[in-house]
Amino acid sequence: MRKILITNDDGINADGIVRLAKAATEFGEVWVVAPDSQRSAMSHSVTLRHSVEAWKVDFPVPEVHAYACDGQPADCVRIGVLNIVPGKPDHVFSGINYGYNTATDLQYSATAGAAFEAAFQRIHTIAFSEDASKNHEVTDRYLKEIMAELLCKPLAINQIWNVNFPGCRLAECKGILRDRVVSTDNFYTDRYIETKVSEGRISYMVEGIRNYNALDGTDLKAILDNYVSVGIATNIS
Repeated sequence: MRKILITNDDGINADGIVRLAKAATEFGEVWVVAPDSQRSAMSHSVTLRHSVEAWKVDFPVPEVHAYACDGQPADCVRIGVLNIVPGKPDHVFSGINYGYNTATDLQYSATAGAAFEAAFQRIHTIAFSEDASKNHEVTDRYLKEIMAELLCKPLAINQIWNVNFPGCRLAECKGILRDRVVSTDNFYTDRYIETKVSEGRISYMVEGIRNYNALDGTDLKAILDNYVSVGIATNIS
């Protein structure tokens, strides 16, 4: 039986990782090593100057081996692959992220960062993301279908499958677009709101303005048009 290691950046108690683990149990023996709390936008950072801890936790999906970790998502992959999962996992799943991981946002994403770490470890990897909403109709409809398809599709070194589910109603979803390339457009146009804290000290809070324009053939264009986006992302060629 194949072994599947699952992580995320929203934390081990997030709804998305529970749903992903539940679906994955139909395809193999599932191990979860995930952050103990929110770690979004940590990209591919790892812990070097101090130790990280992991501990076994109860998990709401039967027969899943689950561990929380106080490190980053990439740390979770590293200790999961190198220490926790007996032997070595055959696949790594990262997600389901609360919010899309497309376009330039992929660079900041710890969901993608964890997936790329697994690729560095020469493990077949899929990153899953969805709209930051409570509507999961499209994800629930297509998750297992895409999982079954991509588990059998090989990747080159340092590549991952990147899957994004639109947040529209299922009746509005137009299907799946495969072979989407990562958009070079900004997912958000950022600016910083300045607030004076004290004399000579200013706080800066990022505020993102969504971009609703993208080139044809890209991951961002697919989700904007209510398609499921499936494509390959490459870290280092």
